[in-house]
Order: sequence, then structure tokens, then C-alpha cells
Amino acid sequence: MRQWIALSLLCMSALLLPVSASAACDSPIKFGALTWESGQFISGVLKYITEEGYDCTVEEVPGAGPALETALAQDDIQVIGEQWVGRSPIMEQAIEQNKVAVIGDTLKGGATQGWYVPKYVLEQNPGLRSYQDLPKYAQLFQDPEDPNKARFMNCPSGWTCEIFNTRLLANTGLDNTFNNAHPGTGAALDAEISSAFEQRKPLLFYYWQPTGLMAKYDFAPLEFPSYDDACWQDLLRADGTADCISGFPVSPLGIAVSTPFMDANPELAGAFKNVEFTPDQLNGAILEMSETKRSGEEQALAFLRENPAIWQAWLSDEAAKRLAAELGISLTGATAAGTSLTNHSAASDSRLGLSSSFPSWSLETPLNNTLANVVQNYGEVFRTISSLALTYLLLPIERLLTLIPPWLLIALVTVLGWFAVRKVWFALACGAGLFLIGAFGLWGALIDTFALLIVSVLVTIIIGIPIGIAMSGSKLLRKVVTPILDVMQTMPSFVYLIPVLMLFGIGKVPALFATVIYALPPLIRLTTLGITQVNHEMIEAGRSFGSTHLQLLIWIKLPQALPSIMAGINQAVMMSLSMVVLASMIGAPGLGEDVLQSIQTLNIGQGLQAGTAIVIVAIIIDRITQAFGQGKRARQKTIDAGKRPMG
Repeated sequence: MRQWIALSLLCMSALLLPVSASAACDSPIKFGALTWESGQFISGVLKYITEEGYDCTVEEVPGAGPALETALAQDDIQVIGEQWVGRSPIMEQAIEQNKVAVIGDTLKGGATQGWYVPKYVLEQNPGLRSYQDLPKYAQLFQDPEDPNKARFMNCPSGWTCEIFNTRLLANTGLDNTFNNAHPGTGAALDAEISSAFEQRKPLLFYYWQPTGLMAKYDFAPLEFPSYDDACWQDLLRADGTADCISGFPVSPLGIAVSTPFMDANPELAGAFKNVEFTPDQLNGAILEMSETKRSGEEQALAFLRENPAIWQAWLSDEAAKRLAAELGISLTGATAAGTSLTNHSAASDSRLGLSSSFPSWSLETPLNNTLANVVQNYGEVFRTISSLALTYLLLPIERLLTLIPPWLLIALVTVLGWFAVRKVWFALACGAGLFLIGAFGLWGALIDTFALLIVSVLVTIIIGIPIGIAMSGSKLLRKVVTPILDVMQTMPSFVYLIPVLMLFGIGKVPALFATVIYALPPLIRLTTLGITQVNHEMIEAGRSFGSTHLQLLIWIKLPQALPSIMAGINQAVMMSLSMVVLASMIGAPGLGEDVLQSIQTLNIGQGLQAGTAIVIVAIIIDRITQAFGQGKRARQKTIDAGKRPMG
């Protein structure tokens, strides 16, 4: 009886309670986690409105652009906070199928894009105003990797803008004068632009706004003809055939939502439709976010607290009052006594008592300032090193490999495979594997990867073996260098890519240095280990015959340590090869570029082919270097085994 009474009272109380604005939010609203500043800021604003204004639960799902768009079409996520209208074939198809809608006008007047040069370049060259003037000023934008041509810095491979920029470069005839450079990632593009501005160097590049970089530096757009929609639609297609030239459209910015979300949450979708920022508001927020090192959510929180008059018009009266109360302000902008909304992670730390347990120390600002000063004051020195590495190391080997006919290179590797392992089936497998890579259309990418791999391993050997030898003879040096090697092996590669990219510029050279840093530690360690483990009696025998330290090293220590040193070289080669995908993220061409492009475009076939090519190369190199790294006795056993008759 008591249970029935309690249940009746519960039902009556539920009926008497007022219906809140969140009644339609039956399940969590999943937002796509955007990586660029404006997307993070706008998403932050929308999440606070959703969670605090309409009392809905919010989740954030990470992913690349095409992956998030596909997830939105499948209703696996419900909201993408910033969407450029008309830029994505995936979105256009989803809209046609009524799976997705782009609502609202997030940026008043729309987003702009184009080809830019630094403003100081125009001031120094008054005749440069239009894309048609670029051939006369091509020498300003010389490509370090091909001094006979200039360089145009395009979007990362796989982005929509990379397609129409490539088409424009061809249709304008500028591809005869300019190389089409792909930075790999948006961060690499930003780093190259920042480096050029800090050194006041000329640079021709594509960019867009709203962005923090656009607010930080003075970009000067180059003139193009008026926008032609029919031409532009053809330029968006990689297989387009029209030989036309169009200016860039002003793209409306909206909020992409799934159709089921709109149907289930009409009030919240209506609020999203009202969200609108002026260019000054959005660019100012992005610049402030960049300068103060705030996250998108932190900047969104600051904006909402400081501008209640703006966002009040977006929301229903009830949602606006609830959000203002959570923010701890009144709707007139004054601070209200009461609750105060904090950043979610900060609030969590406070509840756990963590924020007050540690002092506030940070090396971020000093390190960033130091890097900026080094780039400004010594950037020319590092660019000279980059030019020397390209001219005398990377480009000659790349040209040599290009001159060798594919059939001859396949034959050489086949013979080398037999000579190393002395097994016919392995030699034939090596040749068949390389032939398969060529059949996939990846021979050019393979040559680029081979060139970078060869130079990386050579530099690693030249640096690593002498350091290993020196460490084997000095305990003090081992104590000093070993912690450095620990840091090199455990530090994520992305961390040191940033300074290397800023100092040496985008392309093969930063990839070379990043690869060498990654591959050095195992070679140094194994060289040291091999020499220190040489039989002491053999060393004493050498000394008894009057051998000097150099003679002991050359005739006793190094031959005895050779298997260990060769194992280190094998590890260096394999670790260098494992960097090919990471190298593509900073503009180095090769097999990794195809893998990266397949990830950004969700092209499974392309990724599988490029991944298979990397596996084939890795197996061939690993087996051959392992065979040559054996001692004389083990090597002779391998040869004898290969000579035995089958059966």
C-alpha cells in the first residue's frame, strides 16, 4: 500500500512541475570536436548554450573533418559547430538526402578566402597586385627544393581547398612557373606562414578567415576575376575539365546539424539558427584566444560573460535567464551574486582539491618567446643549413634514384636480397613486391621515401656511431648522454616537429632532422653496448702486442662489436621508415603523403595501397639489414643453408 501511495505522489509531482526547455533533450547532444580556433570557439559557445541554457547533456567526439561529416550524416554526432557552406561534397550529398541541414548564419557577411602574400611584399613590390603579375615576380617566391621554379603554398592534401587551388594553378598557367607545395597539415601551414612573417620573407600562400593568424599578421590578397559559380563548381572537382578562372566565393558559415536532432530538439535548433557574430567579434575572440592561450571553451565563457546583450537575443527568455544565472551575471552585464560557471576541467580539479595543491608554473611563454627570437635573429642561418642539406644530400640522391630505370632498381634489389639471405624465393618476393608498388602507381612516392630514408640513415650513422664509440670509453659521457637519449626516445615526435618546422621551413629538411632525432638513440645505445661487451682478454692481448688505442678500436673492438652495431643500424633504418607518415605531415613527399591524404579523405583503397607499399619496403629492408648484420659464422651458416639441395 505504501508503495502505491509513493508512486502516486511521484506521478502527481511530475505532472505539476513546469516543463523545462530541456524536455526534448532525451539523449546527450554530441558535438564534433573541431581543431581550428574559430570552430573551437563557436562550438564552446554552442555547448554552453546547450548545457546551461537548455539543460541538455553535452558530449564531444574527436575526429578529422570528413570523418565528422560522415558521422553527422549517420547521426552518430548531432552538431558540427562551424561548417563552410558549399565546400564539402560529403555534406552536399548528405543535405540532398535530407540527413543533414546547415542552419543559421554564424558569421555576418560570410567567410573570405584567397591567395595572399605578406603586406610588406606588396609595399616593396608595387607592381604585384593580381595573380597575373605573379610570373614577373616569381623569383621572390623561390622554391628551396627546386630553385628553378617558385613555390605556391597550397592547402594540406585532401582538403577541398587543395583541389580548387591546384585547378586554379593549372588553369592560370602558373603551374609552369610555380611548384604546388602541400604542407600536410593546417598546423604545418600556419608554422610556415608564421616563420615567413617573423623573418620578413616573401611567401605566396592560400588562406582564409576567420582565423587567429589572419588577425595577427597583415595579409594582402591578390586580385582575381569576379566569382563565377559555374566555373567554381567545376574547380571543386579534381576531374573537372573546364579551363576557366574564377575569384573565390564568400562562403556562408553555418552550424551543421543532423535532421533527427532538428526534429527532436526544435527549440534548441531554433536558438542555433539565431547565433551570429560580426567579423570583428569573431576575429577579436580568436585573437584574444590565441594571445591568452585559452581553450575554445574558456574563450567562449569569457565572451558569454562579457556580451550578454549579444547572446540574449539568440535564446528564449527562460534559457537566457538560466544561462545568465549559471554565468553569475545579470542580463545587463553586471556581475550577479550567486553561482559562477567555470571551465569544466578546472571545476573538476577544484572539486578534487587539485588546483590548490600545486603552484602555477609554466614554461610555455618563455619557450615560445625564445623560439620566436631564434627564428627572427638566426632564421637565415637555419635556412642556409636547410639549403645545403637539400643541395648536397637530398636532391642529388633523389635525382640519382630517379635516373635509374625502375626495372634496373628492381633487379638490383632482387640480387641484393638473394646475396643477403641466399634464398631464391625471398629474392623473387623482393622483386615482386617492388613491382607491385609500381603497379599501384606509387613508384614516384617510393623514390621520394627511399631518398629521405637513405640520407636519414647516413646522417644517423655519421652522428650515432662516433657518439657510441665515445660513450663506450667514458663513464662520465655515458652519464651525461644517456638521459638525453631517454628524452629523445620518449618525447612525442610532434613536440620537436614544431621548432624544427619553424627553423628549417616546410618540406624534406625538417622531416630529415625529425627522422634523425628519432632514429639516433638505438644506434648510439647498441654501439656503446657492443664495444663495452668485447671480451676483455682480447683487448689485453692487443695491448700486450703494443697496439695503440686507435689500433685496438679499429682492429679489435669494432670488428667484435659489429653484430651489435649492425643491429643498431637495422633499428635506425626501421625507425626512420616508421617516420614516413609523420614526415608527410610537415610537407615531405613520399608514401606517407598518400597515407595521410587517405586519412583526410576517408579513401580506404588509397590508404590500403600506400600502407601495403610501406609494409613491403619495411620487410625487404629489415630482412636484408638483419642478414648483413650477422657475425661471420652466422653469416656463413646462412650461406651454407642456402646452398643445401631442397628435399
